[in-house]
Amino acid sequence: MTARLYRVVLPVSDIEVAAKFYGAVLGEPGQRVSSGRHYFGDNERGAILACYNPVADGDQLGEGWRQHPFQYLYFAVDDLECARRVCIVEGARDVTEIQAMPWGETIFYALDPFGNPISFVQSGTEFTG
Repeated sequence: MTARLYRVVLPVSDIEVAAKFYGAVLGEPGQRVSSGRHYFGDNERGAILACYNPVADGDQLGEGWRQHPFQYLYFAVDDLECARRVCIVEGARDVTEIQAMPWGETIFYALDPFGNPISFVQSGTEFTG
C-alpha cells in the first residue's frame, strides 16, 4: 500500500478574507466548494489547501479548532521576494526577512490574517528529508 497527501485543512475565521489572502499569495482564485470552504490547488500539482470556516459551514466545531504555533504550512514559490511582498500587502503578520537555513532552504515565515503559521521556500531549495 502507498499513500499520498492530497488535502490540508486550514482553519480560518472569515472565508472571504481567506479566499482573498490565499488567492493573492498563491496566484490563483481557488474555488468555493461550500459556504465555509474554499479550495486552492489541484491533485495534479500536489495537495489541495482547504481553507475552512466551521461556523460558516454550519459545523458545531466553531472557533475551538486552532493550529499549533509551529504547525507551518510550507509553500514552494519561484519568486520568494515577490511572495514576501504579496504577503505583506495582503495582511500577513510577523513576516520575517528571507533567510538561508542551515539545511539549505531559502525561506521566510509569517502568520496569515488568522494567525496560522505559514512559510514560503524558494523553489529548488526545498528540504525533503
